[in-house]
Amino acid sequence: MTVGYYSPLPPAPTGVADYAAGLLAQLRRLGEVRVAPRRCDVALYHLGNNSLHADIYKRALEQPGVVVLHDAVLHHFFLGQLDRDEYIEEFVYNYGGWHRELAADLWRSRATSGSDPRYFEFPMLKRIAERSRAIVVHNPAARRMVQRHCPGSPVFEIPHFYQPPEAISEAELFRYRQQLGFETATTVFGTFGFLRETKRLLNVLEVFGALRRELPNIGLLVAGAFVSGDLERAAKPLLAIPGVVCRPFLSARDLSIACASVDAGINLRYPPAGETSGMVIRLMGLGKPVLLTDSEECSRFPEDGCLRVPAGLEERDSLWSHMVLLTSLPEVARAVGQRAAEHIRAHHGLDQIAQRYWDTLCGFCC
Repeated sequence: MTVGYYSPLPPAPTGVADYAAGLLAQLRRLGEVRVAPRRCDVALYHLGNNSLHADIYKRALEQPGVVVLHDAVLHHFFLGQLDRDEYIEEFVYNYGGWHRELAADLWRSRATSGSDPRYFEFPMLKRIAERSRAIVVHNPAARRMVQRHCPGSPVFEIPHFYQPPEAISEAELFRYRQQLGFETATTVFGTFGFLRETKRLLNVLEVFGALRRELPNIGLLVAGAFVSGDLERAAKPLLAIPGVVCRPFLSARDLSIACASVDAGINLRYPPAGETSGMVIRLMGLGKPVLLTDSEECSRFPEDGCLRVPAGLEERDSLWSHMVLLTSLPEVARAVGQRAAEHIRAHHGLDQIAQRYWDTLCGFCC
């Protein structure tokens, strides 16, 4: 069996590229896998919601195979790829002619699509789900979204994999924290990855700023590139809060060091898009306690292996309470991180995940 592999790959600055590269190397230990061949026995397409996936999406429709949905909301992908009339027709294809006026309104309001929950309520998955031989998702929320659009589509839930990073010495971590200006006794929280409205950065910064006035021994590392210019402008004064250190998009090595150097991670997502955060998997695998939005996307994580923050009105108070807990009771932080690491080792190992992909592909080989 020859598997055709279609995905952005490094150095493309996207988590999907990094994921695809790691999975590709492991799949090649199981059989023949070729990157973007003209012919293959079964194709594996990696899809996300940005323009890097445009040609892959088109090919997946023309030559159906197995599709991995890294984002189960493709709405923003279509906003970037289609003109007004094409977008409205695609929306109608998904949800019926009675939604034509809604589609027109969503097109007019598309400048707010990064944070308006309406765009996340309509994933627009029908066409790709109908055409594909099977869909792979990483969590129950994404499975539900696919089945809503195409009840008969074969859907396989395969967890996001964890690949341990290269060893980093304690001396290297100590030097890195010193370079950032954090003292040894400082409890450092970290938020990583592309910075968009859904990651709740403004709330995180405001809560941190208020909390630091009471607990001066805390720090916050914000590492990632801004996706939205409006968000970057709004965040600029908050990034000047004492104790906040901001770094742009990091190389793979620097990201590994940064993740290992923090004491806890913050990875909020609202509105959710059916995605499983690779950064959450990485931090949990490193034994870090992670504060994450309580959602169906995260429902597979053990209750005692993460700290769940409800979306909505309770978000700020919950974020505050959890940050105080981790700062004040380091033994609790260590226990949560240890249970997180145990869960990741048991359910997200790269070798077992690759085997599940391979078994799935074998079931749809020509």
